[in-house]
Formats: sequence, structure tokens, C-alpha cells
Amino acid sequence: MTQRPWLHSYGNVPPQINADAYSSIVALLEQAMARYADKTAFRSFGQSLSFRDVDRLSARFAAFLQRELNVGKGDRVAVMMPNLAAFPVVFLGIARLGAVQVNVNPLYTARELAHQLNDAGVKTIVAYDGSTATLAEVIGETALAHIITVSPGDGLPTPVAGPALDARLTGVLPLSDILREGQPTNYSAPVITGDDLLFLQYTGGTTGVSKGACLSHRNLVANTEQFKALMHDSIRPGEEVVVTALPLYHIFALMVNLISYFSVGAENWLVANPRDIDGLIDTFKQSRLTVFTGVNTLYSGLAAHPRLKEVDFSSLRLSIGGGAAVIPATSARWKEVTGRLILEGYGLSETSPILSINPPFISEFSGTTGLPLPSTDIKLIDDAGNEVALGQSGEICASGPQVMSGYWQRPESNATAFTPDGYFRTGDVGVFDDRGFLKIVDRIKDMIIVSGFNVYPNEIEAVATACPGVAECACIGVPDEKTGEALRLFVVAQAGASLAQQDVIDHCRSLLTGYKVPKSVSFVEALPKSTVGKILRRELRDVA
Repeated sequence: MTQRPWLHSYGNVPPQINADAYSSIVALLEQAMARYADKTAFRSFGQSLSFRDVDRLSARFAAFLQRELNVGKGDRVAVMMPNLAAFPVVFLGIARLGAVQVNVNPLYTARELAHQLNDAGVKTIVAYDGSTATLAEVIGETALAHIITVSPGDGLPTPVAGPALDARLTGVLPLSDILREGQPTNYSAPVITGDDLLFLQYTGGTTGVSKGACLSHRNLVANTEQFKALMHDSIRPGEEVVVTALPLYHIFALMVNLISYFSVGAENWLVANPRDIDGLIDTFKQSRLTVFTGVNTLYSGLAAHPRLKEVDFSSLRLSIGGGAAVIPATSARWKEVTGRLILEGYGLSETSPILSINPPFISEFSGTTGLPLPSTDIKLIDDAGNEVALGQSGEICASGPQVMSGYWQRPESNATAFTPDGYFRTGDVGVFDDRGFLKIVDRIKDMIIVSGFNVYPNEIEAVATACPGVAECACIGVPDEKTGEALRLFVVAQAGASLAQQDVIDHCRSLLTGYKVPKSVSFVEALPKSTVGKILRRELRDVA
């Protein structure tokens, strides 16, 4: 495929962006803090921080790190917290020193935490009080010298009660003390270039030991500019209200909700516990949101909730889905209540993260992940490394200013992560239509082979979810003497639904060719999921 069909679908979208429009993420966000100083930047626990507050508090944090802890350019600082007001303050403080933020899931197990801290060479960690029990278990196995602890209200005008600190930790530094009025705000700002690292974003834990994707300031500046270019007139500087339920330690929310929308003066409502659907709906009602981002499972849970109809969605302009495939039935339910399509996007931690997204000018749910972003080239290759013809499926390989330089201290992984001509190999299978819209078929490793035919679970799940009474489902392959592998479907039924195995199989048979029809259906109360809502098929394989 030598032609790039998506360029003909761009309309007013520029084919290229300037990845060096800002020298660093710090330059981009300092401009926003000056321009929108008096506007509300974040809301959390009924309180707010202005852009001026974030500027002052992050400078105070940077000064403490530099003066007291000798944190400097290139040093890795771990951040392990949910969506609290302290997150953007800490992030900007670290970035202003040219240090590197290592994003850590606050629900990590001790094993996962120890690996990440040691792999990244972390000596300083900023950890939520509720995560300190896990931290206490592994501190002796790490090189940690400084522990800064975070309570829910840190940075806000009034304290908020939170979990107790683990008693095994001593000599900790409460963030509330560091941010207290009267503490110094002056620090020596280093020269930060686009090539300097901003994040170590760990990924790949599903296939073994997780690796740190090295994301530079230029990577994130580029992806922000690319996102804003494709969203075009749908982003209104100074007027946006975004609700952030996805965790900020995940690169999707970090780039879109925090960095991109902060840069245009958005008011950001931080949701610390997205599993509290009633609380999230209350936030919708209070905020008059213009933008929401989520994963399919979150949208599905919201769309099925009877209270969602209480929300006035007349101000909502963008609903963006990522992290995993958005099921057509979920988008239909969401649009029925809100009036807005879910614009599905696609990307990876290694690509900062967005590679493609549906433009806001589409009028129907596309069932694809949209168009590649400006300045992004995507090619699909076969097993021999050759580019496939338009309309044929192949491994998605991407090039662009948002693609990482490589994995942290992993030369062996880097040698296989890129094609000989420098395209990042995603491990996903995709196909382009003639308009240049990219459809993700599935992960290469999730593909199931039935009697020699390739079956992709995403397709089966999309069909099965449309069966009346099915809330959500997941498809895996299990060994079969006759066909090599057979399809097993795990189904969560909707509340009150009367649903039998044969109902689901009959529904699938009416819409799928024979080898794609599940051989067995297992009903379960819940599907195993990651903290951002991705269904973990590997755990289903372990119990199948």
C-alpha cells in the first residue's frame, strides 16, 4: 500500500504538525498557566485549584525536590497515586526540573512495584497513603532514599480524610508539609530540550516482565499537537470542561485529559474512584462536561445505569474511547442517552499514546479507530515484512514524532521492536478501508486458529454483545482435538435477563460463519479486568 488513503479524508485537518512547536512540555504548560491564571484548572472533593495555584504549588514542589533532595535533570521519580489534585502539581514539579516521571499503578502488587522501581533506578517516590502498605513490603529490596506521601486533599485549600499511613514506613515526607504556605518556590530551571525524557511508561506486563517506554518531551508535545489538529474545531480554548475518570498514571488520560486539555485552559474534574458509578454520574450532573474519555467497559457500565438519564448532556461535544475496542452496541447505548457517538482511538504506551482516532465530523459510529494522526505514517505488513495491499490485514507498524525512542535499558527488546526501516511494530493486526479508516482486527497473540482459519476475538465479542441480555463478554481459544482450537465465550448477563447458552450460540450463528461460532458459552458474574478496564483474556485462559 504505497498510497495513504487517509489524507483524502482529512478535510480541513493539516497533514503535518510541528513537533517542535514548543521546546518542551514545560514550555507548553507554563504558557497555559500564564494565559489562564485565574481560571479553575482542577476540581477534586468539592474544592478547586486555579492555573495560578498549580503554577505556584508545582514550583514549590520543584524547589523542594531540587534543594532538599538533590533531584536533578534525568533523575527518575516514581509517582504512585490515583486521580488527586496533587497529581498535576507533582507532575509539573518533576517536569520543571527536567526529571523523569515513572508512572506507577497505585494498585500494583509488591512484586510489580519492586520490579518497576528497581528497573527504573528510582530513589524518590511520591506515593498515595493508601499504597504505603505495598511500598513498606518492598522498600528493603529497592534503592529508595526518599518517600513523599500524599493524602487526598494535598494541594487543596482544606484537608480531606484519607487512609492511614503504613506504620512500618519511617522518615516519610508528607506532601502537605512540602506545599505549605511560606515554603520556597524558587528553583534553578534547567534547559530542557525535546529529546529529554519526560516519562518512563511501563507496559507489556501481560507478556512477561514489564518494560519502560522512553517518552520524551518532544513525543508528548507532538502527540498533543496531533490530537488538537485532528479534533480541530471541537476543542474550544478556555471553554472546555473535562471529566477524568480514567487514571492519570495511564498514558491515555495523562496525554489527553491532563496535558492536552490543560494546555487549552480546560476545567478538569478529577474522579478518584471511577468504580463508584453513582458518584461519577453525580460529577456529570455538577460539571456540565464538554468532554469525556473512557474505555468500553466504563461506557458500558454507565450506559446501563438507570441514573444516567438524569444528566443533562447538552454541553457534551466529545466522547472519546480508547484502551480497548469499543463495542458497537456500547456506542449505540451511549448515543441513545447522550446524543453523542463514541469516537474510538487507538494507540499504545510506546506511541505517547495516540496513533489514530475518529474525527469529530463523522456522523455514524465507524467501528474503526479512525484516521492516522497528522505526521503519522502507518503501514500494515505480512509475516515476511512486506506491505500488504489496501483492504488486506497485516501487523500495524507506525512511524511519527510521537513514537518512543525505545525501551529503557532494553537493547534486546529494541532490536525486535522496530522494522529495519524504523517503524514501531505494535503487535496488533489491522486493516484499512478505502477512506483510510483503520480497523483493529486483534492482537497477534490473541488470534485463535480454528481448522486453519484465523479468528479474532474482537469480532466475536462485538457480535455476541449485541445479543439481547448480554452485558459484556470475552472470547478465548481452548484446545480441541478436531479443530486445533475451539472458541469459548465467557458472558456476563444483564441484570434480570433470562439467557441460555443456546440463545447466545444461535445469535452468533445468525451473524457469523460456522468456524467463528463459539462452541461453548460460560456464564460468569464478572470478567477479569485491568485497573483501566481492559478485559484480561490471559486470566480466562488460565482457568479455561
